[in-house]
Amino acid sequence: MEKVFEELAAKWPSAIIARAEVGKMTGGGISSKSMANYDCLGTGPKDRFMMGRRVCYPLPSFIEWLRMHSKEGG
Repeated sequence: MEKVFEELAAKWPSAIIARAEVGKMTGGGISSKSMANYDCLGTGPKDRFMMGRRVCYPLPSFIEWLRMHSKEGG
């Protein structure tokens, strides 16, 4: 599963990811609304910031958060 996260980070075209693009990056696995809820609860990725009116995450912080909130199987 580690390889999946490495590929996500390598293929994303920017050093940041806007919350609105999380669904696109994760293939619909996590929605931007879910991310807003995680952020509101204080359990979202660390180091989030605003760019204009959009919430963004540094890519390494988001990938690390995704690693910690993913599990194999289903």
